[in-house]
Amino acid sequence: MTTAKFFKEIPPYYEQQRETLGFLQSGQNRIFDASDPGTGKTRPAIGAHFERRAQGGGKALVLAPKSILQPAWGDDIDKFFPGQGYMIAYATNRVKAFELETDMYITNHDAVTWLAKNMPKKYWDDFDTIIIDESTAFKNHKSDRSKALIKLVKHFEFRENMTGTPNPQSVLDFWHQCKILDDGEALGESYWKFRSIVCEPRQVGPSINHIKWFDKPGAEHAIYDMIDHMCIRHPFTANAKFGEPYKIMYDLPPKQRRVYDDMVDVAVAMLNDGTLLTAVHASAVHQKLMQIASGAVYTGTTGAWSSVDKGRYELVMDLMDAREQCVVAFLWKHQREELEAAAKKRGFKYAVIDGTIKDRERTEAVAAFQRGELKALFAHPQSAGHGLTLTAGTTTIWTSPTYNAEHFKQFNARINRSGQDDFTETILLCARNTIDEQVYDRLDGKLDSMQLLLDLLGDK
Repeated sequence: MTTAKFFKEIPPYYEQQRETLGFLQSGQNRIFDASDPGTGKTRPAIGAHFERRAQGGGKALVLAPKSILQPAWGDDIDKFFPGQGYMIAYATNRVKAFELETDMYITNHDAVTWLAKNMPKKYWDDFDTIIIDESTAFKNHKSDRSKALIKLVKHFEFRENMTGTPNPQSVLDFWHQCKILDDGEALGESYWKFRSIVCEPRQVGPSINHIKWFDKPGAEHAIYDMIDHMCIRHPFTANAKFGEPYKIMYDLPPKQRRVYDDMVDVAVAMLNDGTLLTAVHASAVHQKLMQIASGAVYTGTTGAWSSVDKGRYELVMDLMDAREQCVVAFLWKHQREELEAAAKKRGFKYAVIDGTIKDRERTEAVAAFQRGELKALFAHPQSAGHGLTLTAGTTTIWTSPTYNAEHFKQFNARINRSGQDDFTETILLCARNTIDEQVYDRLDGKLDSMQLLLDLLGDK
């Protein structure tokens, strides 16, 4: 395996990332990366493209969940491939983004219908690579975006799918994801024929038409054999470093950033006019900044709040969607309500544990989670930080940071304890250039709210 000269100075790849990069450079131009979430799929995909680009290759189109366009893709380019060109296209800047000249265009899944409708065939002449992150978004061959994508992919020589959960509901989920890659070579061109081979019908109601299709025993292994030539997979255990908590950065949108900066200005003014900044003042400002960064503004003393932005909760849902079962920490009432609303919208089954939940409900929630009946358990660290065994989950997500080191360690230990057979991951959502970063950095519990705030404002 060779690496382009101008990439020599970047930090080294992990072992499994080197293997993936080698596979991407092996001459196989249809790739299904089914590695576990968190194993670093993004970086090899970016690296392989930029190396082809450096050797005269075409541009790349990346389709990914909207909430991770910058946190996963943009940030990895900035960190590991500084200076390389990319554009992130949201709905608000889509036309302008695709008119600009660059090397990689990163946009959300639903943009594919717009691209198929508005971009002429000749536009794609300068492209040779398409990368589809969380390709299960296109598992339904009947959806509008799937129909649009199946037409669009024909313009790309190199095609790559990425997802750690390729068949979340049934082996049928494989079919359209694979057709996107190879136009039906591995699993056939007919969905109905594929279904008749890998599934069997069972009557589930009184009418003869009440039929549901169930996977045949061994179907999943048979499919992997059929797509093995284009498949690569790395489990978490491939590199123990992925067991350590890691941050996923989140950028505040403009409106939320303005509200946050206004609160910072208030605190700076308190310092600059000679006002004595007491511990009470510092704690109050600190809490306000964290709440605003998390997406809400609290008014008065009644606990009423108004939403500033819901993007952080969409990011949580995207992370959950790519994983089997998650334990999600929330700190405030508004976070619980936002998480519940987002989960209901996605159709995720969940339960909640906090100070309002009765013991019996708590016990039932834990049992349901352990039986695999729930996608997520939303919990307050103070109510779920001790005693609970949640080994059915393999991912802990912190919606916002806590500066209570005991809560942090105890909550993370709910899934990583005796009886856990799988490797676990801990994801820390962090709003960039906010107090979130200071709080995560000070989880040893040695600094109080006043010192945290003074550190934050010291350079203002």
